[in-house]
Amino acid sequence: MQPPWQPKPGDVVVRRPRQAEIGPVRINVARRSVPVRGPASPMLVVYGFLVLTMIGTLLLLLPISRQEDGFTPFLTAMFTATSAITVTGLVVVDTASYWTNFGHVVLLILAFIGGLGFMTSAAFLLIIVGQRIGMQSQLAIREGLGIRQLGGLPSLIRRIVVLSIGIQMIGTVLLFLRFYIFGSLWDGISIGSALWQSAFLGVSAFNNAGLVILPPEYVPGSSLEAFRSDEWVLGIVAGLIILGAIGYLAIFDILTIRSFRRFSLESKIVLTGTVALLIAGTALMYVLERGNDETIGGLSTVNQVGDAFFNSTIARTAGFSIDDFGEHRDTTNIAMEGLMFIGGASASTAGGIKLNTFALILISMVATVRGRRTLSAFKRDIPPELARRALVIGALATFTVGAFLVVLTMVEDLPLAELQLEIISAIGTVGVSTGITPQLGDGGRVIIAIAMFVGRFGPLTLALLMAGREAPTGYRYATERIRIG
Repeated sequence: MQPPWQPKPGDVVVRRPRQAEIGPVRINVARRSVPVRGPASPMLVVYGFLVLTMIGTLLLLLPISRQEDGFTPFLTAMFTATSAITVTGLVVVDTASYWTNFGHVVLLILAFIGGLGFMTSAAFLLIIVGQRIGMQSQLAIREGLGIRQLGGLPSLIRRIVVLSIGIQMIGTVLLFLRFYIFGSLWDGISIGSALWQSAFLGVSAFNNAGLVILPPEYVPGSSLEAFRSDEWVLGIVAGLIILGAIGYLAIFDILTIRSFRRFSLESKIVLTGTVALLIAGTALMYVLERGNDETIGGLSTVNQVGDAFFNSTIARTAGFSIDDFGEHRDTTNIAMEGLMFIGGASASTAGGIKLNTFALILISMVATVRGRRTLSAFKRDIPPELARRALVIGALATFTVGAFLVVLTMVEDLPLAELQLEIISAIGTVGVSTGITPQLGDGGRVIIAIAMFVGRFGPLTLALLMAGREAPTGYRYATERIRIG
């Protein structure tokens, strides 16, 4: 047996550990997820709006909110508060004559917060009082706004609030010029009344609330029927509705980048989709209703196109009206229901499944028909998981509409076509109606109120929950095909 080797003087010895002593270093990095409970939960949005709805209901219950003596019936107060906070616009009583100025202020505040968003409103209040927003709350706000950045979030929130207030102030000024300076809303109107009417209509239009407080004794007709031939008023209202429906991020791109080629992919999709839907809705409304003397048949061609454009604008998001939807042809209302179902852009004041979701579904359909494995738009690839989420939201929204419609038909004995438009309008938080809302019984009003709430916060909450539950699987099953079609 040879003796063990020993180093000689001057040798450099490098000792290496045995292979068995070298083990892999394992580092477990938890994926960031949005919890379903706690301060950063997506459900916080729902809880916050539930609390605001309860507060609004309690305020509207008070005798000070009602023109007549006594407390407001609970269902009337609850339905109206829900309609305002979800920026829908469906009402069971006349907003102008039933509520006092105090009640109108409550509705205006609810509509403003509902359009801006609970998380954004709460964060802005914390910022202006000097409070720090925690990291978990910032993550929830970021997910709610649909943005990727985390740094500079307080600055972004300030910009969103300032932009929102600025646009509504501009709309108020333009309406005031028409209502008092270069015209008169009614004979003998005071400057205070003109300013208040302008402010309420401006806020209601931008936040897509669809509420008006025009006194029927001075301004006859429901909603905006008195301004059917007034291009100034309808143009301002339509402009505010569209700005509210495209969302803050698209507006920021328009104001700061000013080049469509350099816009973000989301802004390109939102702006292109908005223009396409406005044109398609206008064309459908014009073609289907131009022979209907009860709606636009008796108007000039220019006014017919103008009315068709305004109806196409409000059908996707806001509950104003310049004619009676009950007089529309059934085909027209079905086309309008499609626009209601789609709605406006994500992180906007509009409702529906959102234009972004609908665009992803279309992109996925086109790619599948063409046999492409990747999704792309405007020379940008789109992650497939986003398309899957869009399909889930679209499918669940369709199921939700069907389920609510079945339940509503069980408690209300009214024509199916009118109930269908009512439920899609509620879930899409649009607010247009054939006029059956005041005819609903207690059960129907509760169902519509729940539909408005689910339609406003369901898609957002579902999207946040899906975004917060990304988890890789450590295994795969064997693949097996099934037949379809």
